[in-house]
Amino acid sequence: MSGAALGLEIVFVFFLALFLLHRYGDFKKQHRLVIIATLLAWYLCFLIVFILPLDVSTTIYNRCKLAVNSSPAENNGSYVTLAPSKQKCFKPWSYIPDGIMPIFWRVVYWTSQFLTWILLPFMQSYARSGGFSITGKIKTALIENAIYYGTYLLIFGAFLIYVAVNPNFNLQWNQLQTIGIAAANTWGLFLLVLLLGYGLVEIPRSHWNGAKRGYLLMKTYFKAAKLMTEKADAEENLEDIMEEVRKVSESIKYNHPLRKCVDTILKKCPTEYQERMGRNMDDYEDFDERQNSYPSEKSLAKLHKQVIYSVQRHRRTQVQWQILLEQAFYLEDVAKNESSATRQFVHTFHSQEPENKIIQYFYTPTVEWYWECLLRPWFYRVLAVVLATFSVIVVWSECTFFSTKPVLSLFAVFIQLAEKTYNYIYIEMACFLTIFFLSICVYSTVFRIRVFNYYYLASHHQTDAYSLLFSGMLFCRLTPPLCLNFLGLTHMDATISHKNTQPTAYTSV
Repeated sequence: MSGAALGLEIVFVFFLALFLLHRYGDFKKQHRLVIIATLLAWYLCFLIVFILPLDVSTTIYNRCKLAVNSSPAENNGSYVTLAPSKQKCFKPWSYIPDGIMPIFWRVVYWTSQFLTWILLPFMQSYARSGGFSITGKIKTALIENAIYYGTYLLIFGAFLIYVAVNPNFNLQWNQLQTIGIAAANTWGLFLLVLLLGYGLVEIPRSHWNGAKRGYLLMKTYFKAAKLMTEKADAEENLEDIMEEVRKVSESIKYNHPLRKCVDTILKKCPTEYQERMGRNMDDYEDFDERQNSYPSEKSLAKLHKQVIYSVQRHRRTQVQWQILLEQAFYLEDVAKNESSATRQFVHTFHSQEPENKIIQYFYTPTVEWYWECLLRPWFYRVLAVVLATFSVIVVWSECTFFSTKPVLSLFAVFIQLAEKTYNYIYIEMACFLTIFFLSICVYSTVFRIRVFNYYYLASHHQTDAYSLLFSGMLFCRLTPPLCLNFLGLTHMDATISHKNTQPTAYTSV
């Protein structure tokens, strides 16, 4: 099984990232480079979360092997003996051979850093640009990123000048690399505190409120009223933009040099607007070169950008409105069926999509009634209590992880108890559940937050390219400090435990 667990998790995480991306992105309409870049960012971040427990179990086995093979005289204090000197060390089923994990972590870490600081920001500007050529979009992206990173370079340059002038510092390349990693982790930890704090409270609370049918129905009504306003605003904005497109299309005739730009804009418009503009346009009328009312290419690029945004927003609100209506109707059906004497769930409106025959065979109206009207509220309450307990443990461990004598972090206590018996299955399960819960709290907040209408992850393939790339940037910036925080909570980081023990391969990066 040597290395087999690593290979299985690499394959599993890839399909997990692909499934989530398919749920939020649109493989048919969005650019392939956007899909590939976002998939790579999500994949690398999820991979770190799933592989880190294997790194922990392998490190514990290596510590045991070193303690058994080295006597205190031979050790010279290099490593602390974690087991009796002649105790046999059992190799874990998921043991990863020496030399693989350090290379693996370096490739994953530096690839994710390249994505989050260089490639994804450039692709964001490229995707948001309204240019009509690849060269124009690249130029716009370079200018925007030069302005953005100019501030960082100015601060970093001032720091380098200060270090070069100060005779007390002898800065080398390795030290610069360490400073860069520390700066990235500091920025990631700042985001981590905000997102993790929100997730630790919101996830148990949302599941507890999920057991309240009346609360869910009233919340759905409120969302419907809010979405109705947004939907009307999106329709009005689309009408205004289409009116501008119509005027531009009528003013710039077929033999005008900018007509190709107008045709590109028209292709991004909804089909009904394209047909309407096509009927009202006289293609055989020449343009008058003496007129000075023609828009410039820069203004057309701005209009192109507005068209892409307004069409995407209009389509997203339409889809979300239909989904929210179905959800409201279903919650109303649940409220009506609670007092059903036949104990069979009756739908007012049936779904237009064909149901799976296997699911329909097992999930009968009677089973649906027992689940929706009887079991589901209690299941959500129990799940909310379990999640709230996890949140309390995380908060306690975060506040006490620096204490090593006595060890107050509960996660460190669990790992150290399992380490004494070398129960690797328990160690990996405990590590996985811990980091998985932390990741759910952080990543779910990334999926929930909404920055006006520029960043918004919408399910059912309604997320635009800008938001997908931005989520990839956030994941790559949050995951490394999240994993370091996890290693600190479990005292697997030597800087926290203050033990001169062999570090994990991830910490060595």
